[in-house]
Amino acid sequence: MSEIYHSPLGTRYASPPMQHLWSATHRAGLWRRLWLALAETQRDLGLDIPEAALTQMRAHVDAVDLQAVREYERSLRHDVMAHIRHFGDQAPAARPFLHLGATSAFVTDNADLIVQREALRLLLGRCLATMTALREFARRFRALPTLAYTHYQPAQLTTVGKRATLWLQDFLLDAQALHQNLAFLPFRGCKGTTGTQASYLDLFGGDHDKVRELDQRVAAAFGFPRSVAVSGQTYTRKIDSQILDVLSGIAQSAAKFGTDLRLLQHEGEVLEPIEAKQVGSSAMAYKRNPMRAERICGLARYVIAQQQNAHYTAATQWLERTLDDSANRRLALPEAFLACDAILVLTTNVCAGLEVREGVVRRNVEREMPFMATERWLMLGVQAGGDRQTLHEVVREQSRAVAEAIARGEPNDLLQRLAGHDAFRGLDAERLQQEMDPTLYVGRAPAQVLEFLDGPVADALAALRDIPIPDDVPVAV
Repeated sequence: MSEIYHSPLGTRYASPPMQHLWSATHRAGLWRRLWLALAETQRDLGLDIPEAALTQMRAHVDAVDLQAVREYERSLRHDVMAHIRHFGDQAPAARPFLHLGATSAFVTDNADLIVQREALRLLLGRCLATMTALREFARRFRALPTLAYTHYQPAQLTTVGKRATLWLQDFLLDAQALHQNLAFLPFRGCKGTTGTQASYLDLFGGDHDKVRELDQRVAAAFGFPRSVAVSGQTYTRKIDSQILDVLSGIAQSAAKFGTDLRLLQHEGEVLEPIEAKQVGSSAMAYKRNPMRAERICGLARYVIAQQQNAHYTAATQWLERTLDDSANRRLALPEAFLACDAILVLTTNVCAGLEVREGVVRRNVEREMPFMATERWLMLGVQAGGDRQTLHEVVREQSRAVAEAIARGEPNDLLQRLAGHDAFRGLDAERLQQEMDPTLYVGRAPAQVLEFLDGPVADALAALRDIPIPDDVPVAV
């Protein structure tokens, strides 16, 4: 057992691809690629950088020794300088030109944006996988009547598939927000120490065009169509704040889904998947706890809380830069992404394996069906010559009385009570019984499911199909 702390997001929850994106090795490799791209572009634009320097940099771009970096940082107390020293040891011809004109944010901020772009793509793929699973579930159960609740009290009927479209709609909005964020995300680029590009202007002898071209070329080298128009030493932390808003949105959708599933599992209607040897409780061996849904909700709460953290960071930056964001972002950004990744892996797993106990669903509908039918009966009573307001009061009084009787263990005899009441003269129990088919009370729910799946959902999946998605994400579009 390890004697040092490891984040559960790394040891238990997040996927290997997301962990790799935020790893020290991956980050160090990005820093070296940024330095190489800067030097190559500076040489192309006229700076006298020897080919040997670039050759040595290319040869060692993936040869980072993190232990050697730590040894440098122990004395220098500066992580970027530690990496520069180590890279210079491996590529001595490049030492005079490494980090030329740059500030630490050139590598730290640009690498953060690269990582976040790839992490957003990974989350988009996972979001689409969740949507795909929910789409199939909603289609399969589009016409199965079930109790709908308001205030967690039986209200009217809906269908199991229609309820699933409510979850799917939330994740659809998240996927669209991810797509929009990816389309907007800029590069920091080559902006210099306080964002004025003064050092680069000096290097190119006052040539503004070359400084602008340097900025554009380095951004393009990493697949960004543009860099931020202006910056201080760092890119505005509003970008991080907006990204955390999107992640929080995913967490909110997942928490809503997870909470609903926990309620439905309590009712015995819809259950999360369970493995053959899965243990529900160390004491109560019979239990089947909704542990996946509970984990989704727990991780979601963490991500939602991180959203406000990013807001505070954006709000407290001083002038062109302050360093109090550094330690916070080292924690908040990767942990939020890892947690969101874990959430979506879980939601896809759960949605793909949901178990609907149709017998329980039908039994619960039948128990409440007389209450569900009262609005239709009221309309029939009016058609038979009754007064609507009088009928409404009779339904209210008799429904309350029956609810109390049911609480005492007595059967639901609402239909018989209404059929025998003077206010409903002209209607008999047999006539009312004809109105007890649950499919008469789900409205347009089955049609709404198909219209939603074959309309907005299909359109969104088609529009998002061309976004680069990591290979490990199973997305059927």
